[in-house]
Amino acid sequence: MSLSPDLVSSRATDLARAIRDRTVSAREVMRAHLDRIARANPAANAIVGLRDPEILLEEAACADRDLAAGRWRGPLHGLPHAVKDTSPAAGLIWTQGSPLFAGRVAEADAPHVARLRQAGAILIGKTNVPEFGLGSHTVNPVFGATRNAYDPARSAGGSSGGAAVALALRMLPLADGSDHAGSLRNPAAWNGVLGLRPSPGRVPMRTDEVFLPDLTVAGPMARCTADLGLLLSVLAGPDPRLPHSLTEDPSAFAAPAPLALAGLRIGWLGDLGGHLPVEPGILALCERALAVFAGEGARVAPLALGFDAEAVFRAWRVLRAWQAGAALAPHARDPAARAALKPDALFEIDEGARLDAYAVQAASALRSRWFAHLLDLFARCDLLALPAAQVFPFPIGEMWPRAIAGRPMDSYHRWMEVAIPATMGGCPAISLPAGRGPGGLPMGLQLIAPHRGEGRLLAVAAAYEAATGFDREAPAITAL
Repeated sequence: MSLSPDLVSSRATDLARAIRDRTVSAREVMRAHLDRIARANPAANAIVGLRDPEILLEEAACADRDLAAGRWRGPLHGLPHAVKDTSPAAGLIWTQGSPLFAGRVAEADAPHVARLRQAGAILIGKTNVPEFGLGSHTVNPVFGATRNAYDPARSAGGSSGGAAVALALRMLPLADGSDHAGSLRNPAAWNGVLGLRPSPGRVPMRTDEVFLPDLTVAGPMARCTADLGLLLSVLAGPDPRLPHSLTEDPSAFAAPAPLALAGLRIGWLGDLGGHLPVEPGILALCERALAVFAGEGARVAPLALGFDAEAVFRAWRVLRAWQAGAALAPHARDPAARAALKPDALFEIDEGARLDAYAVQAASALRSRWFAHLLDLFARCDLLALPAAQVFPFPIGEMWPRAIAGRPMDSYHRWMEVAIPATMGGCPAISLPAGRGPGGLPMGLQLIAPHRGEGRLLAVAAAYEAATGFDREAPAITAL
């Protein structure tokens, strides 16, 4: 265990161990992070709804008193944590970035948020999101834009953009997020941290609808693999209220050991045979990262997808509009409320309203065929690889890229298409730091495992971390 003198640069696993061993107090850890937030957050705008610092310091002191009395709350005992603002946390704001809910305070915890509390985390506030989590650019009319950790003139990504920036700038030791179309993977890639999209059913997220297959999952973000595994072990596990939740013991994720990479088979999908437009420099960065695996004995080879990628995306568009549109539609029934919604929300509502049941069934059947095809690919490869994003972080004043490499984007989410294969296949996927492009902006390599393959992804990430030392890199702004 090695604690940084400023504490905020320490690993979450080291902080948690030091608090439990009482070599550092939870109050000291809270004070260090609150000081860091006071210095970095006014410019970054990653954490919103921060609670009263004096109350938080007293809650941390209470955590210390519990330890002194022999009461250990769990593996996150005394660690400060901010919850993504798309999820409710009792007593905290829950705006979802929408002016319709600017003053709302949540009355109950989402299932995964309850697990954070049960593990001993002290909830200090929320992390910023796009309005209703739509799109991969964290800006909303309630709190404004979150700025990239490496270049404040650029986007933080999203929708877990506030979480990624708060992590990168050492305002939080860990962060939770959610992912539908890359919302854990894209901001992780753009801010030099780790983001893991778990298999559906791994992390309980909502209980209001439990039978239909959801495309959105909750998952962890961290600066190193050990911390990522720690948080996944807290968030994961079965929930009797969710009939499709996965039953494996989540403690298996808590301390990932590096996998011996010799013989590991990685299929490099690149730009899907030219289907995906990709900004120059990204594929080369990812191939350089893959060379690290090859240097450790992995067998990395280009792989043809062998499936209609456009059909996968179009089926996803149907399912996305069906689910997102249905969730958003009640907010649009009042004309005044509809006028307050951003165009992306209206797009999903209107697209969903035009669907019929047969179209949804056909899209679900295509998704099933895609899953079956992935089983064939995974019989030939242990992991699949793609870029984590198709563009480097774009200027913060843009809402989304209108074209990539000269090819126009036909919707607000087409530019995130690289995230869709894993989402539609029910696969876990991780974004690993792949380095920085010519302009100094970060990019990530996306590794995709078969359904329920989170343990393999963590072990591979740990090996990559040992080979590259990516966990030691920090954006220059952390010198503030």
